[in-house]
Amino acid sequence: MDAIVKPTPRLQGELQALSSKNYTTRYMLVAALAEGVSRIRFPAHSEDSDAMRRCLRDLGATLEESNDVLTVHGFGRSPKPVKELNVGNAGAVLRFLLSIASLLPEVTFVNSYPDSLGKRPHDDLIRALETMNVRIDHNGGRLPITVYGGDPKGGAIQVSGSVSSQFLSSLLFLTPLLKEDSEIRVLHDLKSKIVVGQTLEVLRDAGIEVEASDDLMFYRVPGNQKYRSGDYSVQGDYPGSAAILAAAAVTNSDVTVHRLLEHSKQGERKAVDVIRAMGAPLTHENGVVRVQGNGKLRAVEFDGDEFTDAVLACVAASVFAEGTSRFYNVENLRYKECDRITDYLTELRKAGANVEEKRDEIIVHGKPEGVKGGVVIDAHYDHRVIMALSVVGLRSEEGLVIRDAHHVAKSYPQFFDHLKALGADIRLE
Repeated sequence: MDAIVKPTPRLQGELQALSSKNYTTRYMLVAALAEGVSRIRFPAHSEDSDAMRRCLRDLGATLEESNDVLTVHGFGRSPKPVKELNVGNAGAVLRFLLSIASLLPEVTFVNSYPDSLGKRPHDDLIRALETMNVRIDHNGGRLPITVYGGDPKGGAIQVSGSVSSQFLSSLLFLTPLLKEDSEIRVLHDLKSKIVVGQTLEVLRDAGIEVEASDDLMFYRVPGNQKYRSGDYSVQGDYPGSAAILAAAAVTNSDVTVHRLLEHSKQGERKAVDVIRAMGAPLTHENGVVRVQGNGKLRAVEFDGDEFTDAVLACVAASVFAEGTSRFYNVENLRYKECDRITDYLTELRKAGANVEEKRDEIIVHGKPEGVKGGVVIDAHYDHRVIMALSVVGLRSEEGLVIRDAHHVAKSYPQFFDHLKALGADIRLE
């Protein structure tokens, strides 16, 4: 499916923010790892969260959904033996379940997206698990991956955090269930520390004890713990909402988004600060963000590692800002569904943007007058790229055609419907 995004001078209306994908997948996992019944209110519905639903069912959990409540009957420390798991294109789901799969004798994670998730590296987690009495066959750190486990051991564990914090989170979900106490030391660097905070928050909610150092580079995890069943409520999603807020900032608008908590542990809440710093008239009170955009923006500089999944949307807004914007410390964007620096900037240039890249930076020389557009854009199978390029298309002179736009469903299936409800001129073919 292609999205034909036409120039739209004005957006107006109110939306309820999508539920957080990150919190939904984490709450579903801890609910499955508990021996009892848990309830998750307002769970997200997207390809990623549905991949977690599907895999947890395959592993023996029972999931029932009614009236925005997901009821999970967990399998505890004893997932059902299964030969294959298919996570689709969901990288976080794969990485979380790689560790949980080590509780089973043999599981193969299949490669159903060779041009996207199939290209992403998982070596750092594989190496850590191999030190824990787990044998793993893999394709140079990539899918397909077969895990031979059954008796993983805790103890002294090291994992690199320089590519993704998801490897660390994966180990934090597993190690409380092991017989031994564990100490996890993060090597080199730790990307997306704020997302690790979300994992620790969910673990605490599920009754798991983890002692973390202040810099989040060292952890003590007692063994023989049990996940506690519970009732959880999923907050609104900042990463998806960032694209809506960016669209409002680059147009003449009056857009309100509800369910965005001011003190959320989602790093992408920083997108509100970025858009405000660009000069867009914005208020954020009582979980409600209102943008009254006038299309007049100024350049900004921000550390993108603090809000990884909202960087592309903020870059899209900066395309139309006065001056040169810089988003630095973003190398981990290269290891997502696509290379979100090179691939994304290639498409922005097609649309007429003046952008440049360094290994870990995106630099945008803004064009307040707008960009021409009128071209066909390759989405690179990436939901964040699709959403960000839609923002550019709305402000362009001739619009954009975004190929394979259905991949937006990975995190935000209602994205185009929500934009159209605000008045965006978008046609799907």
